[in-house]
Amino acid sequence: MEPDRLHEEEQWVRRLRSDGAERDGAIAELRDVLVRGLHRSLGQEYGGYALVEDVAQEALLKILKSLDTFAGRSRFTTWAMAIATRIGISELRRRRYKDISLDVVTAGGGLPLEATADPSKSVETKTELHSILGTLQQLINESLTDRQRIAMRGVLEGLPVEEIARKTGSNRNAVYKLVHDAREKLKQGFARAGISADDIQSVLS
Repeated sequence: MEPDRLHEEEQWVRRLRSDGAERDGAIAELRDVLVRGLHRSLGQEYGGYALVEDVAQEALLKILKSLDTFAGRSRFTTWAMAIATRIGISELRRRRYKDISLDVVTAGGGLPLEATADPSKSVETKTELHSILGTLQQLINESLTDRQRIAMRGVLEGLPVEEIARKTGSNRNAVYKLVHDAREKLKQGFARAGISADDIQSVLS
């Protein structure tokens, strides 16, 4: 980074570490930068401006605690915006799943079959995919414990591990163990059904 640019970025850190009006001004300026950036990417999602304000505030606190990690390899505002964006993505994910009922992942109904509607797949491939998914459905219903079934269906429905843990009153490590054990049982079940890992990969790829 050019010396003048480096000096400019160092000024951000210096001002944010200062006291009184100078620090308050730097925080207000940085907040405006974050709000403008977040509004472009999050402004239409889950509460619009209120979400942006929440994320910007949380990001500011994180940035102020992380000033020592700013290495000057990029613009300070770029570094700060990256932190805010990560927080925003996490918050969107949390809000997206917080109201999802576990009914969708504990019910005995069929699994989503969106992949079978892919127009790029041949009729033969779609038929084979239906068969594999049908076997998977049967194995989940018959081979897994209730808790393994809940965890595995959550994974298949795309719920984050944190959300599965929250909704089951569990924790991340417990969910990982449930999913690991469930997958081992499913692998064994597929093997007994004469379906290899290569067969599954060739159909789903």
